[in-house]
Amino acid sequence: MDYRCHLAVKDFEVFYGEKRVLNKISIEIPDKKITAIIGPSGCGKTTLLRSFNRLVDTIPEVRTSGEILVDGENIFNPNVEITEIRKRMGLLFQRPYPLPMSIYDNIAYGPRIHGEKNKKKLTNIVEHYLKEASLWDEVQDRLGEPASRLSLGQQQRLCLARGLAVEPEIILGDEPTSALDPLSSQKIEQKFLELKDKYTMVIVTHILRQAVKLADYVVFLYLGDIIEHGPAEEFFNNPKEKMTKEYIKGVVY
Repeated sequence: MDYRCHLAVKDFEVFYGEKRVLNKISIEIPDKKITAIIGPSGCGKTTLLRSFNRLVDTIPEVRTSGEILVDGENIFNPNVEITEIRKRMGLLFQRPYPLPMSIYDNIAYGPRIHGEKNKKKLTNIVEHYLKEASLWDEVQDRLGEPASRLSLGQQQRLCLARGLAVEPEIILGDEPTSALDPLSSQKIEQKFLELKDKYTMVIVTHILRQAVKLADYVVFLYLGDIIEHGPAEEFFNNPKEKMTKEYIKGVVY
């Protein structure tokens, strides 16, 4: 698979106190593809994902070494503005967290923070990104209602629309369908497939079926180490490492 590297990790380590969670990780994430990070619970998947937008910084006693590069710029450089990094990367959590405000204001919140005051432009932004997240038809007549009244699946699509409204380059998903029913999960998965031509996408998933369905590229983590990575078709059909073969077959470590 030929691809342009958008996000690169070089000799990256994360420690929680004295415990090392990631061990000199080096990987290149392709641009405008879906990369799935897989592996058993506790292997460092979420830590790696949250390092991409420096949410890992919020963990007490965390320290890092090495580099994470976005278009060649190290996001852990002291001169880098963290809010700008997070603007470039939208993150979907396991459970949706709509802001305690209306559906409309959830989407308008980010653009307002970044200086957009024109009401007509904000309304157009809200409509555009609700459509982008396949939610507009379901909510267009109740934009003033609290977002908390939406179903979990709708809330997750709302959070996706909210993230897209600040025009990120990269979309991160931390097991973004794990709290959803099968139909809602299917809608999120379908939306990811539609969006990958516009965004670099990285998802953590413990569901192999989902990785097979969505991923263009796969990274297999185990106890803080990358065991194997590569194009999805090659990874699933012709894995090189014994541990990868056993994990794909369903052996639990």
